Parts: sequence; structure tokens; C-alpha cells
Amino acid sequence: MTCMQLGGACDREFSAETFGEIAELSKAHGSEMFQSGDEAHIQAMEEMMELMKDPEAMGKWFESKEEEFDALSEDS
Repeated sequence: MTCMQLGGACDREFSAETFGEIAELSKAHGSEMFQSGDEAHIQAMEEMMELMKDPEAMGKWFESKEEEFDALSEDS
């Protein structure tokens, strides 16, 4: 999956066996981009923080991304 597919701001690709691993890779990448001052990623993080304020919406988002990951895994 790409950073953008996971709510980020670029086309960096992540590959892992599980969605949890993909989420961790994405999180580490986001932190790296935040520390470097990348404005596009900072904006994406702010949007994600806003989503996290609503646990139900965050849960639905997470489920949809996990389903997307599972569909991609099946295609491999």
C-alpha cells in the first residue's frame, strides 16, 4: 500500500505480511516526515488527528483500510 492509500501525502510504498505491520511502517514514515517538516504530511497528520476525535469514524476508516489491504493481499 502507498502512503496516500493510508491517509498520507506521497506515493511511498509499504509492504508487509499484516495490516498491523503496514500501519506501523506508515506511522514511522509519518513521524519521519513530520520531523523533517514536510508540509503535505503534516497536513495529512492534522486531518488524521481530526478523524481520531471521533472513535466511530476512526474505527470505520481503519476497517476500510484493513479491507483494502486484505484485498490487495489476495491479488498477490
